[in-house]
Amino acid sequence: MKSTPFSKIYKKSRPDPVLTALHDELRLAQGDLALAYRQFDQAVDPELVESCVYQINAVKARCNYLIRAIKERSPETLAAAALEGNAAWI
Repeated sequence: MKSTPFSKIYKKSRPDPVLTALHDELRLAQGDLALAYRQFDQAVDPELVESCVYQINAVKARCNYLIRAIKERSPETLAAAALEGNAAWI
């Protein structure tokens, strides 16, 4: 089979192992967040409720970080940034 200029564009590339690891870590963090919410729902002691709130906030911060890292590393995001030139991502 002859290689054409377009064959490189359509050739499926290997998945980025770092991006895959970030997705896996995000799934785990989402599970941790669900657990933290369940613990909060069952907490009755004020100190335990406060502890659950801190845990929820910590896991949410980790999820937000992972989402940002995935977006920055994602090929779709990189391609969109290249199309828009000097666009500022918020």
